[in-house]
Amino acid sequence: QVQLVESGGGLVQPGGSLRLSCAASGSIFIISAMGWYRQAPGKQRELVARSTSGGNTNYADSVKGRFTISRDNAKNTVLLQMDSLKPEDTAVYYCNVVHISRSGSRNNYWGQGTQVTVSS
Repeated sequence: QVQLVESGGGLVQPGGSLRLSCAASGSIFIISAMGWYRQAPGKQRELVARSTSGGNTNYADSVKGRFTISRDNAKNTVLLQMDSLKPEDTAVYYCNVVHISRSGSRNNYWGQGTQVTVSS
């Protein structure tokens, strides 16, 4: 019902920047939350940043002050601006949305993942 397409990953040197984009499409009624998670090799998936429909945001402690999440509600798109990147930011980044359908059902959707590699 809802599809997520991610873009913006790549290879960057420490201290550099990347901007990730996630666009939702399909039969969209209400997106109650939209955010980014990441998973490094051999590690558990973790929350990076999250934004609710009410405008609240939260960030992992490790990225506070460096990453910024923003939304374009008209385009059902969420962005993650990543500055001052560190090697420990290297991971596959996944977009996530919590969608409420017209019937009131709540579903969790995931993007395909985009690789972010921070290396000199």
